[in-house]
Amino acid sequence: MAAGKVITGFSKPYVAVYSASGGTVTYSKGMELARGVGVSTDYEVGDSNPFYANNVEAENVPGVFTGGTATLTVDGLFAEAEELIFGLPEPESFEYGADKTVQVRNYGEAAVPPYVGIGFIIRYMSGGVTTYAPYVLTKSRFQMSGNEANTQEESIEWQPRELTADLMRDDTPQKNFQKIFDDQETETEAEEILKAFFKITGGGA
Repeated sequence: MAAGKVITGFSKPYVAVYSASGGTVTYSKGMELARGVGVSTDYEVGDSNPFYANNVEAENVPGVFTGGTATLTVDGLFAEAEELIFGLPEPESFEYGADKTVQVRNYGEAAVPPYVGIGFIIRYMSGGVTTYAPYVLTKSRFQMSGNEANTQEESIEWQPRELTADLMRDDTPQKNFQKIFDDQETETEAEEILKAFFKITGGGA
């Protein structure tokens, strides 16, 4: 019997716009964010509340989740995903040259990042058996982020994109901040769960 399971991979980050009404949470406009490179979550937890009796700590109420951040590293963002997570306005047409036009996306006061749900898959191994667990961060909001690019030298330097999102509890009666589904035998099965959770059909919402 294996003593536990160890993380061996990360894949398939998804996002979907979050909304809540009367304690019911729904998601829309879901899509695959990019190709996943890495993820880390940092949770903020309040102080524990101990009770002392007979000169020792007799009881303790543990600290609870109060917020946090998730850092996702991805290969890069296509225009559609960037527009969604940063709440960009519709692109405008810019004319140049001899009757040439190009679409331009504006980053300014009109850009309002929406609340979103974030999903991804963590791959595990235990006793030589590989499994895939779907994770969902129920309510979050991406911080506007920039790019870092370096010129090529003797060989290509792969330069992925790092995204940071603020995490919070959702608006259900349970005030969830994370959901972890049962391990699946294949990545395909785990991805199907994420798509079903975010109401994604086919290639999009």
